[in-house]
Amino acid sequence: MKTIPAMHKVLADERVTAYEARLGRDVVKRAADEVLGRARASGNGAYEAIVAALAARLESLRRDMLQRVVNATGIIIHTNLGRAPLADEALAAVAELSRGYSNLEYDLEGGERGSRYERVTAILNDVTGAEHSLVVNNCAAAVLLVLDSFAKGREVVVARSQLVEIGGGFRIPEVLERSGATLVEVGTTNRVYLEDFERALSPRTALLLTTHPSNYRIDGFTHNASARDLAELGARAGVPVVEDLGSGALVDLAPYGAPHERTVQEALSDGIGLVTFSGDKLLGGPQAGIVVGRSQLVARLRNNPLLRALRVDKMTLAALGATLQIYRSGALAERLPIFRMIAATLDELRARAQEYLGAIADAKIVESDAYVGGGALAQERSASVAVALPARDSRSVAARLRANAPPIVARIAEGHVLLDLRTVAPEEDAVVIDACRNCLT
Repeated sequence: MKTIPAMHKVLADERVTAYEARLGRDVVKRAADEVLGRARASGNGAYEAIVAALAARLESLRRDMLQRVVNATGIIIHTNLGRAPLADEALAAVAELSRGYSNLEYDLEGGERGSRYERVTAILNDVTGAEHSLVVNNCAAAVLLVLDSFAKGREVVVARSQLVEIGGGFRIPEVLERSGATLVEVGTTNRVYLEDFERALSPRTALLLTTHPSNYRIDGFTHNASARDLAELGARAGVPVVEDLGSGALVDLAPYGAPHERTVQEALSDGIGLVTFSGDKLLGGPQAGIVVGRSQLVARLRNNPLLRALRVDKMTLAALGATLQIYRSGALAERLPIFRMIAATLDELRARAQEYLGAIADAKIVESDAYVGGGALAQERSASVAVALPARDSRSVAARLRANAPPIVARIAEGHVLLDLRTVAPEEDAVVIDACRNCLT
């Protein structure tokens, strides 16, 4: 027992003090107490072994914290890695607003209470052409709010082919059930007609709902009722039509080198009454659920007490407002990270890959397939360029890259560790190159 070093000596070691600023002294002290306790129990009181064990424990605690990572997977809107990176303007808006107080719910002109939604919805209405809009904390919440506002105790008609489940177990049928609505399925797995919806209408019908197919696609012998036809049917029957667009494209992606994805404006132009979509997918902003559509329908949502439980905070509103302002002024490929990634040419990616080859021995440039991800453009591949690292044990190298500061998340294909440069920001290249050299030595 006499060989066990004193707590104060262990805490004073520079390998331990380095973690105090990040984790706090109390956390470091508790970890030291745990390590010293195990040393006493095992009888191994060697100072170096104890400090090494404590440093490893503290590093594990540091890595368990939410932190920035480098995305080298080739999946642009990677759900597990936080979806869309924010634009510099959005980051600046969040930082500026968070430094002090703000006019979040205050009317500066009238000197009285205001609405947190008015500023961002004014920009949303302008960008999308909608009559009115609303923002909640995520797209699932937006769908839930719509169902709770219009369909509690009533029926919602949905095509069987659109009863989707996406990441995290989000299932349309279960959301319908939770909202108190009754699901009415129409059509078959691969084919649904306007007549199917028409036959399902009854005095209990509250909504016609159409959903984005997300991460799957049905090909071959298929048929779907068009959104425009559904909107016309809903207008004749006096039943609102809701489209859960999900991905939230506000511009045509074709000019940026990606296949066309249905836009919010197209849905509204088809006559859809309410459109729901995410803020952190193709829009390129923060996590948010956005609803746009007709004024009288949005007013129902605003008057629902559930809205308070789903409302967004000032930082989300600041980031979303700044992101939408970019759509007003243009230059998306220069100012929005996801558009910069989508629009990057193969020549640009190859030129960057050459820098990796000059710094990493035996690395190779290979062709790669990138994906937009985030439930958009299901299975649509985008030609990309990757750097293949030389490694006998690819899993070990990938693990060491993830242990880097910042962590680098690569992918393994055919036994190789691949760094797809479409999702690595140019300013991250130097960090990735240094990490690769360290991992391979």
